[in-house]
Amino acid sequence: MSGSNADQHDTEKFYDVVLELTKKCGQLIRDRTSSRTKKVDTKSGAIDLVTETDQEVEKTLIEGLSHSFPDHKFIGEESVSSGDQGTLTDAPTWIIDPVDGTMNFVHSFPHSCISIALFIKKVPVIGIIYNPVLEQLFTAKKGKGAYLNGKKISVSDTKNLEDALIMMEFGSSRDPEKRKVILENQEKLLPQIHGLRALGSAALNMAMVACGAADAYFEFGIYIWDIAAGELLITEAGGVVIDPAGGEVERMSRRIIGASSKELAEQLAKQLVQFYP
Repeated sequence: MSGSNADQHDTEKFYDVVLELTKKCGQLIRDRTSSRTKKVDTKSGAIDLVTETDQEVEKTLIEGLSHSFPDHKFIGEESVSSGDQGTLTDAPTWIIDPVDGTMNFVHSFPHSCISIALFIKKVPVIGIIYNPVLEQLFTAKKGKGAYLNGKKISVSDTKNLEDALIMMEFGSSRDPEKRKVILENQEKLLPQIHGLRALGSAALNMAMVACGAADAYFEFGIYIWDIAAGELLITEAGGVVIDPAGGEVERMSRRIIGASSKELAEQLAKQLVQFYP
């Protein structure tokens, strides 16, 4: 078997295993979303939340993947917040946000998801975003396109800011300087665009861009686990991911624009008041 065929065979195996685990964990989220008795703790601040479901989902994913692929590495949101090193190397690395949109989950607002991606040699090769409450399963494999519930998706054909529906977030930080920049960008963009939206989940915002329901998304202060799967979804759906100041995205910089086209991404970048977390 040639190297490329072997790589493809491995990717298919990785994908099959992670998809089964993701669906299993999705059932857990779906069962608990409407519960009013969730156990909730805080992390970096009063609105940076974690639940026992976040921790249980991440543990299930890591244990299941480790059992099948013992040489693989992991960067998980809850592991990192507990003190593990979150370093991306060339080794096959699963990047996991067990419940992206924890605030939504806590309030039973039906926009939270599992976001998981596999990076090999620092490049995304598998991306899955699964909202089990609304049964939205977004999947992508490098070079194979992006899909929603098995149906191929593509970004919109929007190239101009004035026609664009833009996704943005307030985030989980109450830092006054960041809040000021968010409000400045809101004020600056609103007269120039079709509209602003926020689902409360970076991964689902990116999924909306990938399927053409929104045209661009930007955020300052996100982490690699928020955007790892979304990056592959957007690029496999025909879109682009760049740094909010323009140029190539640096995945550990906690800054991103994802857009339907290079033209739109660059127009948006020129308008944004910048913030460097």
